[in-house]
Amino acid sequence: MASLSLETLLQDIRACRVCRDMPRYGAALPHEPRPVCVASGTARVLIAGQAPGTRVHESGIPFNDPSGDRLRGWMDVDRETFYDGGRIAIVPMGFCFPGLDAKGGDLPPRKECRELWHDRVIGALPDIRLALVIGQYAHAYHLGPHREKTLTATVLNWRAMRSAVPGFVTYALPHPSWRNNIWLKKNPWFESELLPALRADLVSILES
Repeated sequence: MASLSLETLLQDIRACRVCRDMPRYGAALPHEPRPVCVASGTARVLIAGQAPGTRVHESGIPFNDPSGDRLRGWMDVDRETFYDGGRIAIVPMGFCFPGLDAKGGDLPPRKECRELWHDRVIGALPDIRLALVIGQYAHAYHLGPHREKTLTATVLNWRAMRSAVPGFVTYALPHPSWRNNIWLKKNPWFESELLPALRADLVSILES
């Protein structure tokens, strides 16, 4: 069960309307905010992603889309385990769907979330032992100077990245979106080398 302070923080996040009513960066959010963040003081695994897409915005359930299906496949966990907030925290870089760009792709996560909430949420997760850091924006925030110049180089250097952040095992991942199908085909080592190690670490941490 989350501590009272974390519960209060999550309530404040769910009530946040800064991007729509008082945007600090660019235009206001063009739709009603629906912050999505799952956190518990007992969580041992952190999924640090980008921002909700349209389907997650509609349902309010993180990774409730084909990207989530792929991510659960990468982790080799079922939905029950994935959505057990007492064991797995899901904290994206932007808690709300940021809208679409002119080409129909998702806009970058809003910077307001990072400034207002991220340090506070991460600081309220004392038991994290493994972090899955997904996509370039999450890489920049969570890995900082440890990341390489490109996403591919960062993920390829996964053995070093495992111990890059003191306190817990870290895996830098690409986004599980269909947009990365070509990337996955070009980088078969991801599924043959990285994923078996990730799954072994995940089982060890969740079952310990």
